[in-house]
Amino acid sequence: MDESALPGESPLQTQQRITRQKAQHARCTLPFDANAAVIACDTTVLLDGVMLNKPADADEARHMLRLLRGRVHQVQSTLVVRCDGAEVLDVVVSDVRMRAYSDAEIEAYVATGDPLDKAGSYAVQHPLFQPVERIYGCPLNVIGLPLCMLRARLPFLGDPASVCVRLFGRPCPLVLGTREHEVDGRMREGL
Repeated sequence: MDESALPGESPLQTQQRITRQKAQHARCTLPFDANAAVIACDTTVLLDGVMLNKPADADEARHMLRLLRGRVHQVQSTLVVRCDGAEVLDVVVSDVRMRAYSDAEIEAYVATGDPLDKAGSYAVQHPLFQPVERIYGCPLNVIGLPLCMLRARLPFLGDPASVCVRLFGRPCPLVLGTREHEVDGRMREGL
């Protein structure tokens, strides 16, 4: 899908439109039960209100990583759930503080190719780079799918707490609608 902003759209409007288009595309093209739930999610990085989407090339990835270094930015996910003819749209925002990684670390990470398909040019879960110092909000949102919010919409899903335990060493105490959750952004050893 073309994820470019339309003239006059805010970053949130662009993201909501794209996520709805993803859900509609899945509903129209995938063969499955017409009553099945369709889940679509789009995650972006916002720095000073500007969207940092997937980089076009290694140079743009380097540029984004330098912009983010040592700063706080937002990771925003728009989640659309279509089920039984109804649509629910949620927006989940987490603040992320990046650590003061070096230019050499940026070069080594860009050389892996990993940043080229990531909004903001990074993955919090990358086992070697680990660019995040602290996450304020849902860590799974930063990875790309806010499972706590998804479970609130689809209660038959399993409890995602074990995912946070496996990745971050403790359960997610996030209370929907608050910004109380704070975790160290470093992944557990051995993952």
